[in-house]
Amino acid sequence: MNLTRFAATLGAAAATAAVAVPTVLTASTAAAEEASFDALVFSKTAGYRHGSIPTGVAAIEKLGQEHGFSVTATEDAADFNDANLAKYEVVVWLSTTGDVLNEEQQSAFERYIQGGGGYAGVHAASDTEYGWPWYGELVGSYFAGHPRQQTATVKVAGQGNPSTAELPNRWERFDEWYNFRGQPTDVRVLARLDEKTYDAGRTAMGEEHPISWCHAFDGGRAWYTGMGHTDASFSEDLFLSHLLGGIEQVAGVAKFNCDAEEGPAS
Repeated sequence: MNLTRFAATLGAAAATAAVAVPTVLTASTAAAEEASFDALVFSKTAGYRHGSIPTGVAAIEKLGQEHGFSVTATEDAADFNDANLAKYEVVVWLSTTGDVLNEEQQSAFERYIQGGGGYAGVHAASDTEYGWPWYGELVGSYFAGHPRQQTATVKVAGQGNPSTAELPNRWERFDEWYNFRGQPTDVRVLARLDEKTYDAGRTAMGEEHPISWCHAFDGGRAWYTGMGHTDASFSEDLFLSHLLGGIEQVAGVAKFNCDAEEGPAS
């Protein structure tokens, strides 16, 4: 083979290819690369078990595939140890219920958050660990009750947070709407329920009815949404955007805009 001719031909072909098919780093590609992190999805239940848990796990796994982060799903409380938790930027508590960790495991999770870890709580995550006050402060408020599943209007408190950026100001959707034992304190409320649009039941909270919030807590980052009871939630584009934004911001790859509220939702 004539190596001189081969080298010249190869160089010309490479130059032509570079002109014909330029390498373009799109915004979506850049975002996916920037958003690379590891998430642990924890869905152990010691009380009521939501049938939507497998659907929720699958949806988060799909979000990971689409947005460049890894997802490990577990219901094994033994995974809450220092060495294992250190592998993850965020732990998603997906409709957990009841007393799911022992004292040693609780201490490991406290150290994880104190070391800068992220917590994302979904729906029944607030119906969990009533005897662990630290967790109650992390999630923001404990579950108190709910009426029948129905359509309600969510009042979004602004688009300055990744989990509300794509949501309309008034978001009508069907779900199981939680009431809480009290108002979460020292948090930024991201969304409230308009109780005039549905029957909030005997534990109704009134005009100031939070349903999603976030806050810095004990060295780490926390985000919670009371939505996500139904299987259908995990196929809704807007809910998935809400969920993704919550996970990404506590994982540290999206802006954690949780210092103060922008004002009451309209």
